Amino acid sequence: MDNYNPQKIEKKWQDHWLKQGTFEMEKDDSKEKFYALVEFPYPSGDGLHVGHPRPYTGMDIISRKKRLEGYNVLYPMGWDAFGLPAENYAIQNKVHPSIVTRKNINRFKEQLQSIGFSFDWSREIDTTDPEYYKWTQWIFIQMVKKGLAYKEKMPINWCPSCKTGLANEEVIDGSCERCDTEVVQKTKEQWMLKITKYADRLIDDLDLVDFPKRVKAQQKNWIGRSYGINVNFKLKDHEEILTIFTTRPDTIYGVTYMVLAPEHPYIDKYKSEIENFSELIEYRKEVSHLSDLERSELNEEKTGLKIEGLEAIHPLTGESIPIYISDYVLMTYGSGAVMAVPAHDERDYEFSKVFKSPIKQVVELDDEKLPVTDESEVAKIINSPLINGLSVPKAQEKIMDIMEKKGIGERTTNYKLRDWVFSRQRYWGEPIPMIHCDTHGWVPVPEEELPVKLPDVKNYEPTDSGESPLANIESFVNTKCPICGEPAKRETDTMPQWAGSSWYFIRYIDPHNNDFLASDKNMDYFLPVDWYNGGMEHTTLHLLYSRFWYKFLYDINVVPNKEPYMKRTSHGMILGENNEKMSKSRGNVVNPDDIVHEFGADTLRLYEMFVGDFQSSAPWSEQGVRGCRRFLDRVWNVKKFVNTKEEYSQDFEVLMNQTIQKVSEDYETLKFNTAISQLMTVINQFNDKKMLLEKNLRFS
Repeated sequence: MDNYNPQKIEKKWQDHWLKQGTFEMEKDDSKEKFYALVEFPYPSGDGLHVGHPRPYTGMDIISRKKRLEGYNVLYPMGWDAFGLPAENYAIQNKVHPSIVTRKNINRFKEQLQSIGFSFDWSREIDTTDPEYYKWTQWIFIQMVKKGLAYKEKMPINWCPSCKTGLANEEVIDGSCERCDTEVVQKTKEQWMLKITKYADRLIDDLDLVDFPKRVKAQQKNWIGRSYGINVNFKLKDHEEILTIFTTRPDTIYGVTYMVLAPEHPYIDKYKSEIENFSELIEYRKEVSHLSDLERSELNEEKTGLKIEGLEAIHPLTGESIPIYISDYVLMTYGSGAVMAVPAHDERDYEFSKVFKSPIKQVVELDDEKLPVTDESEVAKIINSPLINGLSVPKAQEKIMDIMEKKGIGERTTNYKLRDWVFSRQRYWGEPIPMIHCDTHGWVPVPEEELPVKLPDVKNYEPTDSGESPLANIESFVNTKCPICGEPAKRETDTMPQWAGSSWYFIRYIDPHNNDFLASDKNMDYFLPVDWYNGGMEHTTLHLLYSRFWYKFLYDINVVPNKEPYMKRTSHGMILGENNEKMSKSRGNVVNPDDIVHEFGADTLRLYEMFVGDFQSSAPWSEQGVRGCRRFLDRVWNVKKFVNTKEEYSQDFEVLMNQTIQKVSEDYETLKFNTAISQLMTVINQFNDKKMLLEKNLRFS
């Protein structure tokens, strides 16, 4: 049998595609465009593993189909190349991050091209290119001018080993996700982006896009918009009040204790009255190593301490209420204090069981066991003098009216979303284009002086002082104020990796434009992205940040529409054969180069689409790879049975039409595995008959 020989065929056509620019988008804006996007990779030193090609292959299939349907298709690729991994590798191996990054990009590009993706390489971008990050800096300056970027002192997660601030998501079990060093809290001045100003639009405009329900839910939960009331609880024997936010004012009579965040300022303010102050401070130190995400997890073991010597007064009953501190209450959400209603909140209920606090039921629903959390019309209020017998929704409105009339509450909207901590105290990132003048404060670098280039230095290691390595470069730091010309200092913090990835899809449409991030003509034609596929792990932060940046650009009349991506889908991971996430430490990484060399790129692509539901994770199987290769051999050998008669075989008419319909529909719904199954059925039929007319082959 004459089996398929990928070594003879694939490289020949890949070279031809590159030489001819086969997949470069046509310069014809009279044709309907289709903009397909995948998340551009971080080019690590390890190169690709077999998990990377899965999303690229999925969108490659969609792009090829759209080209055949007559669309002018843009399917680009680039590199998200700033960030900690390259810098840490450079420090460990004493190689400059720029050299490491360029080497890694070349390696990734070589691998991607060997797999045969139909990327338009003429539009390749790199976030570390000054001609790219010039416009990242320009966008930041516009945010400064519009009051969306500001500098403020605040506590941050600090890694003593990496010597930089970390986002909450970069802290796992109290340790740095990259080096496993225990994280501490450190107060520093940080550049912040006012993403909270866009909270409502980031939720409401999800109605404009075709995102999966779970992606929309993640975005909404991350922003955490909730409607309720701020209620004032007076401190016993003091004039001061504890203001708490609640979405369940109907349960006000069920409050049996209060909980403060361990960092709440009242603990220090009233330390002379608190009998167990030293215990509280020790507990505060313990929880300082945890990220906000870890502290707010519902299923975490409930920990805390009662504050001995400080109590609150119930605003309606006048009863004394004990006060606790616990790690599940955050100073960054609301006022850092909550009222606890253990009969009607799962977290409060679990906490009350640990600390043996009283439980007072005020909502009744048949014989449902505590905690009763139902908020429907069916649930009725009990043991609550002012609202007894009302349904929960009616009780909520009535009690809020009463509280506002009594001056003990005020309706409000609250959000979990916090402003974005934008500063990083590292070398390998975009310099923040700001200058500090003793007279004029923080002043943006004049736009005609952009980009502020990252200095090419020998010493890029992080400092013990907590300042960026750029702070040690006098020639970079010392400058003049753009307003008065007096001596001034440059900002030495750099931007996070999120910065370059928040607008990269715009640059693809006009990557060589020296005058602006993209021309109006190109933005009007290309934007928005028609279909964006990426990992579920990026559906909160990256997706949220890029939508925020895009909305800001829309507000300043740079981009033509409100949302950057019309459709978003996600793919499942390729796991190791041991059903665990692929990683070097687990020893289960599979190099795609080995698969391409032994079985061919077509086999790799076919297997990754056939292994299971595209949007679900699936374990790698070499046996499955071999099965896909055998199928391609059968496809290859169908040519032996081809008859060149200019007609269709009636034997296959029904099957061919069924196949065309199913494959077309399955491609559009990412059901590649079932499309391939149908094609396998067709090929088996061809092989069984051992006779095939050429017209049938063309449509198979």
